[in-house]
Amino acid sequence: MIITSAKFITSSPRADKCPETTLPEYAFIGRSNVGKSSLINMLTGYKKLAMTSSMPGKTLLINHFLINEKWFLVDLPGYGYAQRGKKEMDKLKSIITHYVLNRQQLTCLFVLIDIRHEPQQKDLKFLDFCGENGVPIALVFTKADKLSKVKVAPAVNAYLAQLQESWETLPPYFITSSEKSTGREELLDFIESINQSLG
Repeated sequence: MIITSAKFITSSPRADKCPETTLPEYAFIGRSNVGKSSLINMLTGYKKLAMTSSMPGKTLLINHFLINEKWFLVDLPGYGYAQRGKKEMDKLKSIITHYVLNRQQLTCLFVLIDIRHEPQQKDLKFLDFCGENGVPIALVFTKADKLSKVKVAPAVNAYLAQLQESWETLPPYFITSSEKSTGREELLDFIESINQSLG
């Protein structure tokens, strides 16, 4: 897939305030500081489409970006940023849960995982929640350039092995680096193949 246009449409506080549209939506989510904004910018080829920040947990709303006038890329708030107060954490959890479970346009939820770290309980818990509720997901391992090439495959395999303890069928997965544009074509081709299957 070639990205010919990508533009920010709106930010919404809840799923029921999101744009009324029939276009498919591909949402991106992950723990704070997983590299979500950088990945979105890398995928679209627009360096400042999603605002990157050195401060984790910057995304507090559901952000819609229209791609090629045909589908939406959705930037969801990150989860698990411990420095937020309980009230704000609960609010973010409510925003995420409501979107993931109720947004009919959601076609695939890409869950971002920092490849440098061992499986984190917050990620595993969220993935199990998605599995239990039949949410269509794919895994995106980020920051592959931060590991030596020989360590990437073992890190991914260790993660998948952990998932197999609770998943009968593993979701599709991608290995990416925003710095090196690794995985860009594979991810975009995956989205395009789903769009084509939708007719």
